[in-house]
Amino acid sequence: MEITFELGYALDTFYFLICGALVMWMAAGFAMLEAGLVRAKNTTEILTKNISLFAIACTMYMVCGYGIMYGGDDFSWFLSGIMGDGATDVEGDAATYAPSADFFFQVVFVATAMSIVSGAVAERMKLWAFLTFSVVMTGFIYPMEGAWTWGGESVFGLYSLGDNGFSDFAGSGIVHMAGAAAALAGVLILGPRKGKYTVDGKINAIPGANLPLATLGTFILWMGWFGFNGGSVLATATVESANSVAVVFMNTNAAAAGGTIGALLLARVMFGKADLTMALNGALAGLVAITAEPSTPTPLMATIFGAIGGLLVVFSIVTLDKMKIDDPVGAISVHGVVGLLGLVLVPLTNDGASLGGQLLGALTIFIWVFVTSLIAWLIIKAVMGIRVSPEEEFDGVDASECGLEAYPDFVGSRK
Repeated sequence: MEITFELGYALDTFYFLICGALVMWMAAGFAMLEAGLVRAKNTTEILTKNISLFAIACTMYMVCGYGIMYGGDDFSWFLSGIMGDGATDVEGDAATYAPSADFFFQVVFVATAMSIVSGAVAERMKLWAFLTFSVVMTGFIYPMEGAWTWGGESVFGLYSLGDNGFSDFAGSGIVHMAGAAAALAGVLILGPRKGKYTVDGKINAIPGANLPLATLGTFILWMGWFGFNGGSVLATATVESANSVAVVFMNTNAAAAGGTIGALLLARVMFGKADLTMALNGALAGLVAITAEPSTPTPLMATIFGAIGGLLVVFSIVTLDKMKIDDPVGAISVHGVVGLLGLVLVPLTNDGASLGGQLLGALTIFIWVFVTSLIAWLIIKAVMGIRVSPEEEFDGVDASECGLEAYPDFVGSRK
């Protein structure tokens, strides 16, 4: 079946934009998930962080991030369309798409990486310290590691990840593990919430205020992930690309289901109860695990990969708690530990990737993002401080940082 260039260009561009909109919808998922898993007295601040970081990511990636990640030529090409007459280069075959669509699709990935950091440092970080870090993360740290991976550039001129057998289809490492590495650096400097760990080593559970909201957030993320993974096919206007999109959608859904079931069953064995928060994180873990390669596994393999992610995330959350690494929403485990798992699983179904190449890529991403984030957090701490006072933390950061309560009509919302 033949298809004209113009029609293929229009279909691929439209598909790219719709998938980007689905990924943008994930911002709402992160906001609802985090708002549900923090205490009521910290809800307004976490929502403020989520909408603000999205705006900052969009602006910083436009100003400099896209240019760093994909080079001067592509950046100039984008700016000419935005600041000039809107003309775009349409040379190539029917798989091409508008450059502004590429920018839009890429920028929502940057915001996703930054959203991961938000939940991990919740309930005790200063709002403006977090937003300052968002500028650095989205404008420089993420675009640099993106240039070495999806951008195809060599790492400081030493080696090329792609030439060494590294493959990450939609970003298990490039997006999710990177966000978790930045979050881990912030959490280590920030320290745990007051009352989370006692001097005798006891771990106190601090339940979230709104589990229905957290569940809604998870379903939104599950839906948005179809754009996250499906859009990474980059085309849909041919029979081959359309079939590939369908496979990616199918495997993405299968992995999420497998992750949910795996985490729920393990929680039942370990805790004797059906732990909803573990089931939610299991669904997300399944999605992260399949993100590195959703196009080559069979549906059963995708389900198994997701289930392994769901099992791993439960063990990881429990282990980090024992290490006194306080992550209120489990973001480091879901996106970092399982993000690494996703990269390691790729060679099982993709002959173009090697275990050595995957580990080299993972190590490069983690070291770069963790070290640069650690430096950024330390500078921010020295200049403006990153943690609210004990009194502000006790009263809730909604009052000190935003001057608003999310649930003002409910007595005891600050407890």
